[in-house]
Amino acid sequence: MIPYRVSQVRRLGPARLTAGLDQHRRLDLNTHYTFHDQLPGETVDALIGMTEEVDLRGRGGAAFPFARKLRAVAARARDSDTIVLVNAAEGEPASMKDKMLLTRAPHLVLEGALLAASALGSKEVVVAVASGDLAEASVSAAVAERGLEGYVRIAGIPERFISGEGGALVRAVNGAAGLPPGRRTRSSDSGVYGLPTLLSNTETYAQLAVLAELGPEEYASVGTVQEPGTVLLTVGGSVVVPAVVEVTPGVPLAAVLDLCEASVGDGVLLGGYHGRWLSAADAYGAIVSRRGAAEAGGELGAGIVVPLGGDTCPLGETTRVASYLAAQSAGQCGPCRLGLPDLARAMADVEDGSPDGPDMVRRAAAAVKGRGACFHPDGSARFVLSALEAFAEDVEEHRLHGTCGRPVTEVLPLPIVDEADVRLVVDWTRCAGHGLCAHLVPELVKLDHHGYPVFMDGGVPSWLRGEAQKAVEMCPALALRIGTK
Repeated sequence: MIPYRVSQVRRLGPARLTAGLDQHRRLDLNTHYTFHDQLPGETVDALIGMTEEVDLRGRGGAAFPFARKLRAVAARARDSDTIVLVNAAEGEPASMKDKMLLTRAPHLVLEGALLAASALGSKEVVVAVASGDLAEASVSAAVAERGLEGYVRIAGIPERFISGEGGALVRAVNGAAGLPPGRRTRSSDSGVYGLPTLLSNTETYAQLAVLAELGPEEYASVGTVQEPGTVLLTVGGSVVVPAVVEVTPGVPLAAVLDLCEASVGDGVLLGGYHGRWLSAADAYGAIVSRRGAAEAGGELGAGIVVPLGGDTCPLGETTRVASYLAAQSAGQCGPCRLGLPDLARAMADVEDGSPDGPDMVRRAAAAVKGRGACFHPDGSARFVLSALEAFAEDVEEHRLHGTCGRPVTEVLPLPIVDEADVRLVVDWTRCAGHGLCAHLVPELVKLDHHGYPVFMDGGVPSWLRGEAQKAVEMCPALALRIGTK
């Protein structure tokens, strides 16, 4: 569970995805149809044509052209059954837009998914959502309202940061561990049940429904020429009004921040924990769009906007998240198992004022870039590296004084995970610096220049519990144990 809840929906522009939500907490089926039309069926060629005309992109972060996914699955549909999969596994702690849609406007998401399924002649629609979440109950009720229990399946899966990675999601839906498969495969070739699968994000299917309702011309009447329509942003952090905001691409990011009464302070995180930090000046000059975010030095990603404020230590906040991202590794490849803990430790050295800290961060980031079995190492490195640029003055302040004088107030939301409290604990009266623990669990332990262990701050992830216990049992000085904070 994440200690962070969006209480409001706001808008800068027309209400499309959020139509009716200013009047109703949740749109049941009858209420949904007072704000949206019932959609006629479309042929797959017509659907591809519409999505190409407005260049509909996925809203999960990668912005992949939806028409290309649809065409790929359609090509396989001639010889095989197909599946439509809604990726509602929003493992990103700072995002709430997909949960909001499923909780408050579930029928809009289902309309888009059913439209695609009808065009493809799909065997089944699967909605993969965090198990036990309110969104799971809401979409289950929506399926029951439509009488589609035998056709639309709700797959509740454990929520982790990497839950929404395509390969991990397919594995979880298929009953396996929800971890990336170790090699990049296309769900359009083999997805749920091994069948060609149209996999896209919750908001993307809602956008598809709005596109089919309005038609390409009206859909593109707002936004920019390159990025028509509207987009959902989750705005949290140092704000008076945390909200999911529906905006038209092309508006200034400053207008969104003002709408939510943000205190920007040192900067703004744009795109989430695989996104980038922007300095306050860059944030106030940015335009809300993929292109505008890139021109400001950031990326829109999954539409996450987190102003930091001026009361917390930016480097400490970044270190917290870097440690979390390292613990969220699937533990399947070297860049994750070893590289991300190294990156987190290097960021902690920057926070502690080490003169070598920034160079250590850059070396650790270079060691993981492009080498992971999924995109988690690349995204994590991008997030940490951006902090060195956005908070260059703080880096220098920490180098000179060891601190900026501000506490870490935990502005950036992180989930409450019990396993994060489980960690290796050392009795320094016994430790003799043998170094065996660093050999057995290099993901958790490094040796300082005296040969004594330095432990990663962030706990022992479940996939390392066995190795950590082995280190405890084999410590020659009996100095190690597994404990809590």
